[in-house]
Amino acid sequence: MFSHATLGTNDFPRAMAFYDALLAPLGLTRFHTDAAQGHAGYAANPDASPQFWLMRPIDGGPATAGNGATLAFEAPDRATVRAVHAAGLAQGGAEEGSPGLRPHYHADYYGAYLRDPDGNKLCCVCHRPA
Repeated sequence: MFSHATLGTNDFPRAMAFYDALLAPLGLTRFHTDAAQGHAGYAANPDASPQFWLMRPIDGGPATAGNGATLAFEAPDRATVRAVHAAGLAQGGAEEGSPGLRPHYHADYYGAYLRDPDGNKLCCVCHRPA
């Protein structure tokens, strides 16, 4: 459904360290880095979609978090949801909802929420039964 998702950052080195750790449990690795231009790409397969991109805003203005926007990464199991959440918190992310079932979405929705150091809201979710 999606080719890629992009989030802006005001501190490119800090954001790369955060996302390197956050995405590792999902098998997503940084396949492209251009520190001079301020962008980095992550994927399970760099030659296919979907991809996640991190960058300084192209217009030169400050990166801001979207009100009501959440970027969700899908995990294969609940243990990975917990690992992603823990990695994000260890890298300076802010708690927005500890790992657990969210039955108001559906019976098997197991998710965790946090904000990255730039204030972007993130989710890691598993839709499978335990």
